[in-house]
Amino acid sequence: MRDVIRKMLEAEAQAKRIVAEAEAQAERIRAEARRQAQQLIDQARADTRAEADRIAEEASRRSESERQGVIAHAAETIEAELQVDEPRRTRAAEAVVRCVCGGT
Repeated sequence: MRDVIRKMLEAEAQAKRIVAEAEAQAERIRAEARRQAQQLIDQARADTRAEADRIAEEASRRSESERQGVIAHAAETIEAELQVDEPRRTRAAEAVVRCVCGGT
């Protein structure tokens, strides 16, 4: 009878060890899964930031290009509208000379 009780106690102790090992293994698996999930989250955030930066940079380049185009077009328009012919230029120069020299 003592032998049976001893074997039962040994079996119970072995079962407890098996359960403890299984729990430890499960915790290691959970920890590894959490670590991998965090890596995926971090990588996704980094990728998202990089893509957002790329989009912002592209938008900035396009905006600058458009701005330069608007400025060039405005300059062309102003230049075309402000064409001064020779008689006007001569009259303007004479008026400046009169003002500077004190003539009327």
